[in-house]
Amino acid sequence: HACAPVSEFSEQWPDGVPVQVHGMDADPFFAEEEGDLDAARELVASTDQAELFLYPGNEHLFADSSLPSYEPTAAHLLMDRVLRFLGKV
Repeated sequence: HACAPVSEFSEQWPDGVPVQVHGMDADPFFAEEEGDLDAARELVASTDQAELFLYPGNEHLFADSSLPSYEPTAAHLLMDRVLRFLGKV
């Protein structure tokens, strides 16, 4: 539920390791200044192995149907994207 800067664990993203980052564009945890969104954008800019998907809204755990923050439209799109991603790896 976060994206840390690559520099936290390596000099660069490893070759041959695809990654997706999903978050809501107004999620206060994800979109805060110098937060996860900045790290995700930096990751995507550093490698063609990374994809960033932003969904409209301000919920953090929007894909968990057991929580009041659940956003079904975004959650279904996220699930579709993740399943297609996993089908490629």
